[in-house]
Amino acid sequence: MKRRLAAGVAVLAGVVLIAWLTDPRALVAPAERIADEPALFALALCGLAAVRPALALPTTLIAVAAGYGYGWAGIPVGIALVTATALPPYALARAGWDPAGSRFSRAGVRLVAAAGATRTIAASRLLPVPSDAVSIAAGFARVDVRPFLLGTALGETPWVVAGIAVGVSADRLLAGDAATFDPVLLLGMAGVAALLLAGPCYRLYLEESDPGASSA
Repeated sequence: MKRRLAAGVAVLAGVVLIAWLTDPRALVAPAERIADEPALFALALCGLAAVRPALALPTTLIAVAAGYGYGWAGIPVGIALVTATALPPYALARAGWDPAGSRFSRAGVRLVAAAGATRTIAASRLLPVPSDAVSIAAGFARVDVRPFLLGTALGETPWVVAGIAVGVSADRLLAGDAATFDPVLLLGMAGVAALLLAGPCYRLYLEESDPGASSA
């Protein structure tokens, strides 16, 4: 069983990674064999989430795999796994960094204090930046675990839904219907993030330029 699980994790990781970079039509068959065994597929998906931080894989790959195996019902599974897989880089950064030791960490602490931890994490997750970078920044800023997890779940939800859509469309890809990427999704999420952080960032700017402005 251990060998089969290890093989399942390896195949699933390889399939979703290569499918992200190349034509997925030639790669559905190997994943299909794993998806035919629900218990093994679930274990392999959890294994993929466990090794993702070490391999620096995009979190969206987890959602793609969940969408392929479970369809739209995989949305809560994808959100849960993506949120959980953000914990290792966050924990390492939080354990090994003095927040008073750098300008970057001090800026993060101030932004979290101004906007609130959950709001800051959720907005940061909406931006098209590597998920692990946000997790590490949250660790540097000493964000508490609860708002970190809540903000991650909220901010990653649109990315998970997009990944699920890719996984669900595997059959259409096999039929030759190429999925088209709409950049409006990125622009929309970035716009929401900007709206969420605009006010706090402006207040911080006023404090930097005129320390007495915030108390006026």
